[in-house]
Amino acid sequence: MSVRYAIYLAPPPDSALWRFGSSVVGYDAETGEDIAPPALAGFTPEEWFEQTHEPRRYGFHGTLKAPFRLAEGADETDLFAALARFAAGHHPFELPPLEVRQIGTFIALVPPAPVPALEDLAADAVEELDALRAPLREAEIARRKPERLSARQLAYLHRYGYPYVREEFRFHMTLSSALAEPALGRATQALCDAYAASGAHLPVKVEDAALYVQEAPGMRFRILHRAPLGA
Repeated sequence: MSVRYAIYLAPPPDSALWRFGSSVVGYDAETGEDIAPPALAGFTPEEWFEQTHEPRRYGFHGTLKAPFRLAEGADETDLFAALARFAAGHHPFELPPLEVRQIGTFIALVPPAPVPALEDLAADAVEELDALRAPLREAEIARRKPERLSARQLAYLHRYGYPYVREEFRFHMTLSSALAEPALGRATQALCDAYAASGAHLPVKVEDAALYVQEAPGMRFRILHRAPLGA
């Protein structure tokens, strides 16, 4: 089975943050439509389109539980039910204004400080929904470049299918593919300026956990369902 699912944090579709992030990556995962990029200093629309091929495939999001295939014997009905139980155990909370930062060779929006409610949400998503996750295939493990992971990250990769969970979790909302200098520096400044002008630098209410789906390898993820927190 090649269909993959992911549990992501997706800002409300009518929020400035969702509009900004979706325009930057060039795709709205809520509607499935392409979006024209914002005006970014130093980049033509065509150039910026090339710099966002990776985040565009996943849609604008913050990872709670990384993409996974369903375990043998499990189906979408099981996943919807498990997601509803998980979401009901968490109350809505406020995400503070995010900041544009470089993370290695790519650019993302990150909180200025840890958000305990968000970290709890991600930790519980990893644990409580893991029974529905199929084990990683060898090729999936290889794509994570296990030789570059720490011992703890490698253990998490084999245990949860993703190395950056629990103590290794760092919430971020990706805005670019991997970039080399000088494009990385130019893009960071351009995104900082565009973000400041967008009106998205505001607190955002997190009221649901979003289920994204990728119907086949290479296809874009889209939002299949939003499970209300505390419902």
